[in-house]
Amino acid sequence: MHIGNFKETYDADEAVFRTPTVRWWMGALFVALAIFPFAADDYLLYMANLTGIAIVGALGLNILTGFAGQISLGHAAFVGVGAYTSAILTTRLGMPFLLCLPLSGLMAAALGVIVGAPSMRMKGLYLCIATLAAQMIFMFVFIHWESLTGGIRGINVPPPTIFGLKADTEFKYYFVTLPVVILAVAATRNIFRTRVGRAFIAIRDRDISAELMGINLFRYKLYAFAISSFMAGVAGCLWVNFIKIVTPEHFPLHESIRYLAMIIVGGLGSVLGTIFGAIFMTLVPEILKNILSIFQAMNPTAMSYLFPLQSVVFGAMIVGFLVLEPHGLAEIWRRMKDFFRLWPFEY
Repeated sequence: MHIGNFKETYDADEAVFRTPTVRWWMGALFVALAIFPFAADDYLLYMANLTGIAIVGALGLNILTGFAGQISLGHAAFVGVGAYTSAILTTRLGMPFLLCLPLSGLMAAALGVIVGAPSMRMKGLYLCIATLAAQMIFMFVFIHWESLTGGIRGINVPPPTIFGLKADTEFKYYFVTLPVVILAVAATRNIFRTRVGRAFIAIRDRDISAELMGINLFRYKLYAFAISSFMAGVAGCLWVNFIKIVTPEHFPLHESIRYLAMIIVGGLGSVLGTIFGAIFMTLVPEILKNILSIFQAMNPTAMSYLFPLQSVVFGAMIVGFLVLEPHGLAEIWRRMKDFFRLWPFEY
């Protein structure tokens, strides 16, 4: 039976993988991720790529909202900034994908700092409304600056080429998405081992106490907006190179709400919860759609009243889930680990 983990050094206490068992399971996970594309079909690879892109974007929002306590309803707009930046750099300047990826993040981060500037005087609902206004402004720009964004027609993007290899299939693009997801997860996890990450948490828990301890609230809030927007821009770059077209309709307000639902369902302030939430919010609608297709095969006229129920069922699942487990999927996972770690004893 597992008795306890005793740390003798600060390095051991701050380690990401604290026990040999955790390291073993992480190694098994990496092996499974490497084998998966060779065993999956195109549909599963398509869903895996979408899930990976959602994880990167949701990690950015969880840094801002879950860890730093700054609510945002404009996250999809920053994903759009990254997508449009990558599309413009690729189609008009001929830049390679590996250069567009960080530049898309930097452009989104620069605009994120501008949007985050009012956070010094705003918080809570007022900051939420300010980010909502930013969402509306960016959408207006995406639609009406036709000479740059293409307006409602959007921009078509060719498949990315990396070291001479064209990632033009779901199988090939999986090996583009996976390294970026791993880097994003590792970077997010390590941010909170630093002074910046601890300052985010202090501001979230009690901003007045954090300021009394010497934390510059304005500076670190801007850091949070910049990092969050950077990851959103990277997700946008991945997304546009995967879908190969970008239009304003891809980044509406409900997409920002979907990202917010990911981190709430997964667990605010949890990297693992963000991954669970992104998987949940990406896969469950597809599962519901497949279930409805079975009923359609049995009765074609049933879709006229079953299809609207898809959104109702999905929304009811989220509400019911939050009522029963407000701390998200990460808390369920923690309890499951505790159960098996202590089994057959109860405590």
